[in-house]
Amino acid sequence: MTTRAARACFGAWIAVLSAVYYAFPGSHLYTWAALGYSSAAMILVGVRLNQPARKLPWYLVAAALVFFNTGDNLYNLILAFGVTPNFPGPADVLYLLVYPLLTGGFLLLVRYRSGGVSNRAALLDALVPTVGLGLLAWIYWIAPFTRAHELSLLEKLVSVGYPLGDVLVLAMTLRMISTPGRRPRALTAIGIAMVGLLISDIFYGQSQLNSDWALGGPVDLGWIAFYAVMGYAALMPSMRKLSEPVHTAGGHDMGTHRIVWMATAALIAPAVLYIEWIGGAEVEKARDGVVDAPVIAGAAALMFLLVLARVNGLALAQRRARARERALRQAGAALFAAAGVEDVLEAARQAIRRLMPKDKPYELLITDFPAAAPTRIGARLMTAAELPPGVPTHGYDSFFAGQLPLPGETPRQSLGVVAADSVILADLSDTLEALFAQVEVVLQRITLTSEVNRRDSEAWFRTLIQNASDVILIVTDDDEIRYASPSAATVLGHEDLAGTPLSALVAVSHHRAMREILDAVRSGRGTQNAPDLTVLCADGRLLQAEVDGRDLREDPTVRGLVLTIGDVTERRRLEDDLSHLAFHDGLTGLANRVLFRNRLEQAFAECERQCRTLSVLFVDLDDFKEVNDTLGHAVGDELLVTVGQRIAEIIGAGSTAARMGGDEFAILIEDGHPAGTAEQVAAAIVEALAVAVEVSDGIGGSHIVSGAASVGVAASTDATSATELLRHADLALYQAKGGDKGTWQRYQPELHTAMVQRLEIRAALHDAIEGEQFRPMYQPIVDLHTGLITGVESLVRWEHPTRGLLGPFHFIEVAEESGAIVAIGMSVLRQALAQFAQWKADDPDISLRYVSVNVSARQFRTPGFVDQVREALVSAGARPEWLLLEITESLVLRDADQVWADLRVLRAMGVRIAIDDFGTGYSSLSYLRQMPVDVLKLDKSFIDDILSSEQQHTMVDAIVTLARNLDLAVVAEGIEDAGQRAALARMGCPYGQGYLFSKPVWPAEILALTHSVPELV
Repeated sequence: MTTRAARACFGAWIAVLSAVYYAFPGSHLYTWAALGYSSAAMILVGVRLNQPARKLPWYLVAAALVFFNTGDNLYNLILAFGVTPNFPGPADVLYLLVYPLLTGGFLLLVRYRSGGVSNRAALLDALVPTVGLGLLAWIYWIAPFTRAHELSLLEKLVSVGYPLGDVLVLAMTLRMISTPGRRPRALTAIGIAMVGLLISDIFYGQSQLNSDWALGGPVDLGWIAFYAVMGYAALMPSMRKLSEPVHTAGGHDMGTHRIVWMATAALIAPAVLYIEWIGGAEVEKARDGVVDAPVIAGAAALMFLLVLARVNGLALAQRRARARERALRQAGAALFAAAGVEDVLEAARQAIRRLMPKDKPYELLITDFPAAAPTRIGARLMTAAELPPGVPTHGYDSFFAGQLPLPGETPRQSLGVVAADSVILADLSDTLEALFAQVEVVLQRITLTSEVNRRDSEAWFRTLIQNASDVILIVTDDDEIRYASPSAATVLGHEDLAGTPLSALVAVSHHRAMREILDAVRSGRGTQNAPDLTVLCADGRLLQAEVDGRDLREDPTVRGLVLTIGDVTERRRLEDDLSHLAFHDGLTGLANRVLFRNRLEQAFAECERQCRTLSVLFVDLDDFKEVNDTLGHAVGDELLVTVGQRIAEIIGAGSTAARMGGDEFAILIEDGHPAGTAEQVAAAIVEALAVAVEVSDGIGGSHIVSGAASVGVAASTDATSATELLRHADLALYQAKGGDKGTWQRYQPELHTAMVQRLEIRAALHDAIEGEQFRPMYQPIVDLHTGLITGVESLVRWEHPTRGLLGPFHFIEVAEESGAIVAIGMSVLRQALAQFAQWKADDPDISLRYVSVNVSARQFRTPGFVDQVREALVSAGARPEWLLLEITESLVLRDADQVWADLRVLRAMGVRIAIDDFGTGYSSLSYLRQMPVDVLKLDKSFIDDILSSEQQHTMVDAIVTLARNLDLAVVAEGIEDAGQRAALARMGCPYGQGYLFSKPVWPAEILALTHSVPELV
C-alpha cells in the first residue's frame, strides 16, 4: 500500500468519525476512542511505510496520542456512568504525561535535524515568540487558576500543569520550525496540529475555570485536528526529512518573516499591559496598579534580552562573513599569481589556515584517487563512510572533500580533504566550496597551459639549440668532438668542430683542468665546483668559459658526454669589479670600512699570537664641512681624493689605508713598517696634509683649500680586541681635534675619563635647562672716544649645583653637539632682554643703548627663530632696537638665501645684526657690501698683535676704514691695555670691549659701571 492511498483512506476515516461524533452525541465514547487510537496507529503505519532514519521520535509521539486519548476515554467512561469525574483524577495523570512525551519526541527531531549541532540563532528565534505566548498563557490561563480561592493546592497545580505543558510543546514546535533549511511539508502539518491542540486546551481551561465545560462542543474540533493532522503527517513521505541532518552554513540569516514574527511577539507585553490598563481601571485603582505588572515587565525584559542576543549573533556572523570573504579574496589573488601546482596548493593551505578557527584542530590532505577512473564527486560534506577507500581519516568522522585535477604527463585526479569537527565544517561548507571551485579552475588552467607547452616544447627546444649563446658539445670517449651546436660558429668562430680534439679548443695551461672536468663527469661527481677554462677562438681571442657536463653515454640518442660551454669573460670581469667595489671606496680607491675591519681582525689575531704590536691611526680632516658648505661637494670630493693619494704615498704599497666614511680615514701599522713607527707615520701624515691643495670645482675654476687633518693613534698593547683598538683610536682622534687642530695624539687611558665627563655634562645639560641653571653675565661695550658704556654683551654661565660657576669652555661644545644650545640660547635671550628692560625702567637716562646676545648657527636655523625673537621682545617689554644679535661669518655664507631672508626680517623689525669674530672664517670682504648686517666685531686675535706687528696694524686699519665706508659699526674685542685702546681710537674704531674696561660682571654691577666713565677712559 502506498502512502498516498494510506493518506486518502485515513482522511476519509477521520471525516466519517467526526461527522458521527457530532451527529450522534450518544456515540462520543466510541467515536472519540476511534479517532485517537486510529491516529496513533497511523503514526506506526507511516513509520513502517516511510522508514525514517530515526524512528524513536515518532514512537514517542504515538505514545503521547495513546495517553491523551486514553485519558479522554477514561473521562468519558466516568461520565457515561452518570458520575462526575474527580478533579484531579486518573485522567489528569494521563493528560499530563502527554506533554513530556511530545516534548521528548520533538526534541529528538530537532537534534537529528540539526545533525547534533546546536543552533543558537534558531533557539533564540523560537524563544522570543514562546515567551510572548507564554505571557498570554500566564495572564489569561495560568494566573486565574493561581488566584482561584475555591481550588485546592493540588487542583491549582494540576490546572497550571496543562498550560505549562502546552507552552513547553509550543516551544519545541517553534524550535523545529525555526531550524534553518527548507521546511518539509510534514513539519508544517505538525505545526497545524500543535495549533489545534493549543486552541482547544485554552478554551478547555477557560471553560473549566468558569465551570461551563460540555462534551461534544466546538472546542473538540481543535483536538480532532490534532489527532487527524498528526496521523496524516506521519503518512507523508517528507516525514523522513524531519530526522535527517540539514547542513547549513551558519544559520544566522534572518528573513522578513522572522523579523515580523519576533517583532509581533515582542509587542505582546506592551499590548497586554495596555489592555489590562484599559479594561481594569477600577480594579487597578483598588489595588493601586496593574495586577500582572511584574510578570509583564519580566517577560518584556526577557524578550528584549533575547532580541539583543539574536542581534549580537547576527553581528558576529557578519564579522565572520567579512573575514571569510577577505580570506577568499586573498586566496584568489594568490591563486591568480600561482605558476605551478605547488604554488596553488600552498595558496589553498594558507587560505584554509585563515578560514579555520585558530583554537580548533583540523587536517588538510591531498591524495590521489585509488581508482583509475574516478567518478565526479564535486565538493561537499562527507562522512567517513563516503570517503573513497584508502583515504586516511585521522580520527575524524566529518570531512569536506573536493576533486582536484592535477596536471602532468598523465593527468590524474586527486582529492582535497579537510577533516575537522562537523560543526565547523557545516558552518564553512559554502566558503570551502567556493575555495575548492577557485582551486579547481586554477589547476585546470595550469593543466591546459602545461599541455600547450608540452606540444610546443619540441619546436621550442630546436629553436633554442640553434640560437643559444652557449655552445653545446658531444664528446666521445676519445675526447673528440662528435657534435657542436650552431652557436659554436658565433661564439668560437669555428664552423665545423666534428672530429676535432677537445684539447685543441682549450689553452695548454688549462689542459689539466680540462681532464679533471671530463673525469668528474664520467665518474658522476658533476661539475659544480669545476674551474673556468680558457678557450681559444678561431681569431686568436681567449675566452673565459664555464663548463657544465652530463654523462649521457648510455642514452642511445647521444652516446657521449654533453658539455655546455658558456662565455663568462664579461661576467667574471664584472664580478671582479663588484668584488673590488664591495671592499673599496669608490671615490678614493682605498679600502672601505668592511675590508679594513676584516684585515684589522686578522692582523690583531696574528699580532697576538706572535707578540707583535699593531697600531691603528684615525685621520680626520679639520673643517672639511666648511669646504663642502662654501665651495661645494665637487671640491670636497677632489680634496678627499688628494688626501687619499698622500696617505697612500706615505704608507707605501702593501699597507692598508681605508676611507671609513665622510672625511675620516684609517691606517694599519705593524712593527717594522717601512714608513716607520705609528707615531712617525702620524707626524708624516699631519705634515703632508698641512700643505694646501689646489683642486678644481668641475666648472673650470680652481681653489686653494686646506687639507689639514688631526690624527689619533692607538696601539694593540692597550686593547684586548680589535673593536677596543678602534675605539681607542677614535678617542685619541677626538682628543687631537679637541685641542689644537692639525696635530696627532696618542691614546692615553685618561681619555676614557674625559669622555665619561663629557657624557656626564651632556646628560646634565638637560637637567640644567629644566632647572634654569644658566645665567648671563654682562661685559660692557665702551665708546673708545668718550668712555661711555653704550652696550653690554651677555655671556652665559652655568651655575652647576656641585661644580660651581662654569664658563662656556666647559659646556658650549657639548651643547652644540647635543642640540641643547637651542634651549640655552633662547633662555639667555629672554633673560637678557628682561634685564635690559629692567635697567631702562630703573634709570631711564642710562647710557646703555643695547644688549648684545650671541646666537649659534644651530639656534638660528631652528624653524620659527624669527617668531621666537619677536615673542621674546614682547614678553620682556623691550624695543627691537635694544637688541643686537651676534652671528658667525659661516652662518651668513652658508644657506645664504634663507639666512639672509631671515636677517632682513629681523632688521625690518628693528633688531640689529653683528658678525662675531669677524675675519676668522672663510668670508670675503666683498660680501660686506651685500650682507644684511650692522656691526662687525673684530676677533681678539687681530687686537693682540696690533702694537707689535705692522701688518696686523694695517689690516685692522683697513677693516675699520672699509666698515666705516659701508656704514658698519666696528667693535674691537679683547682690549687689554691702554695702548691697544689708543691705537684703535686713532684708527677711528668707535667701540671696544675687553678686560681693560671690565671683565664680565653680574647684572647688579652694570649700573655702577655706567657711572664710572673717567675710570674706563
